[in-house]
Amino acid sequence: MHLLSVLLLSLVSMLQGGSSVNLVFFGDAMQHQPQLTAAHQGDGSYDYTPCFRYVEEDIRWADYAVVNLECPLGGAPYTGYPTFSAPDSYAKQLFTSGFDLLLTANNHCLDRRDRGLCRTISVLDSLGIPHIGTYVNQTVRAKQMPFITTIKGVKFAMLDYTYGTNGINIQGDVVVDFLDRELMARDIQLAREKGAQVLCVNLHWGIEYELKPVDSQKSLAQFLIDQGVDLIIGGHPHVVEPMEIRHSDKYDKDVLLVYSLGNFISNQTGIDSRGGAMVKVSVTMIGGKPKVHDARYKLFFVQKPSYRGENYVVIPENRPDLLRADSKSEFNRFMERTHSLVTSHNINVTQD
Repeated sequence: MHLLSVLLLSLVSMLQGGSSVNLVFFGDAMQHQPQLTAAHQGDGSYDYTPCFRYVEEDIRWADYAVVNLECPLGGAPYTGYPTFSAPDSYAKQLFTSGFDLLLTANNHCLDRRDRGLCRTISVLDSLGIPHIGTYVNQTVRAKQMPFITTIKGVKFAMLDYTYGTNGINIQGDVVVDFLDRELMARDIQLAREKGAQVLCVNLHWGIEYELKPVDSQKSLAQFLIDQGVDLIIGGHPHVVEPMEIRHSDKYDKDVLLVYSLGNFISNQTGIDSRGGAMVKVSVTMIGGKPKVHDARYKLFFVQKPSYRGENYVVIPENRPDLLRADSKSEFNRFMERTHSLVTSHNINVTQD
């Protein structure tokens, strides 16, 4: 039945001249001190090539792939929690592995204060990596907002906001996009005026380690749906929270709502934080309007190194053969607990 519906949608799309775009979203790409130690090489460089190799097929499946960079590129000395600063090669590897856009509005973006935020932007720009969420000043933001990218002929607006920055205040002119409803509504309206056909809002929100969304998330999600957005993708809790396709009566369309994708890669130890979810979704233009469909999730687990010289590796749920014997128990526990959560609470977002 699922295959038949996809085929029918594809046929309608072709008859009406529509374009189908595949997207994939990942959660928080963190960089704790043990990750720095594992990536450190004898010559002083940092190597992340093993980390994402087994999910690159999923990343490259998409026409557009998005991930949250939850650590500034603040320069040496590199540090983990509580104030992060990751090597430039970390972001470069994310880009090399296939990500098209890095999100930078999160609670750690000011860990190295204004200077670290500016350096992060400078490095990403020098590497040619698109990014949204933070800006060196308001003038630059005004020039770059809204971020609209054309994918297979369809104009997507990508927006990014955070609830806060761990109490670290901006000292100068830098800009962090915060969860401000008036700001978000203006950005959404401007995106429409600039020709965006699909609106995607990425949010750093919620409560850490809560397995279900809190009222503030639910309220903001409905606000954004009422603003006419098509995709709402959340992160920050470091655990996977439910996902759903919700119909907007106001706009008579379906909206993908993902409360939290959990961690992409980290050194966190809680069983629910040992991995995360990727969410794949397709958007098809039919009669000049976007149709969000075929939303599905796939879980993955972060295997930590067992000896010096081994690195952290993201292992998708369909590749348990890649696990060391000592990782299998935690892998199984993470998968069982997370699948139980999403199968109990997801609405029309199925397993990939």
